[in-house]
Amino acid sequence: MAARLYLVRHGATQLTAEDRFSGSSGVDLSDEGRDQVRRLAERLRGETIKAVYCSPYSRTVETAQILAGPHALTPVPRDGLREISHGHWEGLTRREVEERYAEEYSAWEADPFTFAPPDGESGLGVLARALPAVREIVVAHPDQCVLVVSHKATLRLILSSILGFDARGYRDRLDQSPACLNVVDFKDPVRARLMLFNDTSHYADWPRVPLGNLSKWWDANRRH
Repeated sequence: MAARLYLVRHGATQLTAEDRFSGSSGVDLSDEGRDQVRRLAERLRGETIKAVYCSPYSRTVETAQILAGPHALTPVPRDGLREISHGHWEGLTRREVEERYAEEYSAWEADPFTFAPPDGESGLGVLARALPAVREIVVAHPDQCVLVVSHKATLRLILSSILGFDARGYRDRLDQSPACLNVVDFKDPVRARLMLFNDTSHYADWPRVPLGNLSKWWDANRRH
């Protein structure tokens, strides 16, 4: 048994550009985001993709529809692939959260894997629903290539887990740009190999500088 998963983050949205917490917010792709996804669709046109799965949010559904078009496939929503919920932080910028909920934000910065803001989710909670969804997809598609469209935090947590990284550092050490492509080969449901990570060569000549990625870990190292 072997399966290849193309793990894709949805294209850019207006909230992406504004550096806002938008995990469970119902935000659509921006024109820039649609262009990013169309470029990825063209890149993947020649691949033999047998199925497309996505988070049920509008930005991931639209991304999946654009990518599925050249392959005459209909995306299948999976609730386990949705983005982490930031509870009452949703829609706020990082600066606004720091000012209004300083204690909560400090705890989240220290340990986003087990801490969750009120009415939100922890990284651990996301993995509890996302990993079973990935396993089901792998088991259902032996020896096939499958496209999976999800979100920034969810993809970083999935990759941390299946590759054996310490998921407590997922925000600081792993990035996922809009409409990026990751390729993971699964020997079986529990053994995987990362073949490509956070690739945006279909629309960018160089990886993005880590600015505005909602992680203070980078603040002292920012380029100007």
